[in-house]
Amino acid sequence: MLDSQDDRSFQSRTSTIQVGGGRLSYDFYDRTCPQVEEIVRAGLQSISLYDPSSPAALLRLMFHDCQVQGCDASILIDPNDFTIPSEMGSQKNFGIRKRESISILKSMVEAVCPHQVSCADILILAAREAVAISGGPRIRVPLGRRDSGSLPSYELANALLPPANLGVEGMLGVFAKKGMSIEESVAIMGAHTLGITHCFNLFGRTNIEAGLEMMMRLCCPIGSLTPNTSFVLNDPTAFTFDNNYYINAVNGRGILMVDAELPLHPRTAPFVQRFATDQEGFFRAFTSAFVKLSSYGVLTGDQGVIRTSCNII
Repeated sequence: MLDSQDDRSFQSRTSTIQVGGGRLSYDFYDRTCPQVEEIVRAGLQSISLYDPSSPAALLRLMFHDCQVQGCDASILIDPNDFTIPSEMGSQKNFGIRKRESISILKSMVEAVCPHQVSCADILILAAREAVAISGGPRIRVPLGRRDSGSLPSYELANALLPPANLGVEGMLGVFAKKGMSIEESVAIMGAHTLGITHCFNLFGRTNIEAGLEMMMRLCCPIGSLTPNTSFVLNDPTAFTFDNNYYINAVNGRGILMVDAELPLHPRTAPFVQRFATDQEGFFRAFTSAFVKLSSYGVLTGDQGVIRTSCNII
C-alpha cells in the first residue's frame, strides 16, 4: 500500500501544463510564495484534527467548484445582496461545507505572501491535502490559477452540476469533457470513498441489495422529518481514502445510482473490478484524473483576479 505521506507522484514531471491560452506550472510559486504548500498542509492538519469530516467536505467542495466554470473559487463567493444568489443557491450544492476553511487557509497564506496566491489554488491544494491526510496518494498539482472576478450564477450551477440520479453514460460524458479516459472517469468516482451521502439524494433508488436496503431503511426512513440531515456512510471506511468504494460496488452495495451501475456497465466494469483488488492502480488513475479535473477551464495569466478575501469579489 502506498504511504499517504509518500512524495512519490504518479503523473509526469513535466514542468508546465497548457490550459487554453495560459499555463499552469509545478513551480509557479517558487519565487513569490515557496511556503504555500507547507502552509496549507499545516492548516488543513489542524482543521482536520478539530473536525475529522473536513477532508471529505473539502474534496467535495473542490469538485463542485471545478464542475461549474473551471476551478476558479467561484463557489466561495457570497451573494452581494438578497436578489442575486451565489452558486450556493443551487439545490445541487446542498450539503456543501467548509467554505470558511478555505478563507482560514487564505488568511494564513496572506500573512506570509500578501496578494500572491489565488483562492482557487488554495482550494486545489486543500483538496490535494484532504486526499493525502486521509490515506490516499499525495498528488503533485500544477498551480497558477486565478480567481473568478464576477459573481457566479446558481442557475449555471444548476445546469452544470450532475444530478444525484446520474447514470454511468451521463457520468462518462461529464468527465470526457474534462479530457478523462474511461479509466480516469471510474477512478475520479473513487472520491466517494470519503464521507457520507444525504438521504435527500437517495429517495427513489430501486433494485437495491437486501443488506444495503435494510441499512437505508434504518438511516433514511420513509416520511422522515429530517431528510436533509439524515445520511448513510459512503463505505465502511468513510474517513479513509482507500479502494473500499469499489469493493462495496462489486458487492452490490453502491450508494448512489451511478455507484451501483459502475460494476454492471460493460465500459466501466473492468476498471471497477481492477480497482477493487489493486489500490495502488486506483491511486495512479485517480491522481491523473485529479490533475485533469483541477486543470480544466481554469483562468491563468491576465485572466481573472487574485481575491484578497475568498468570499468577496
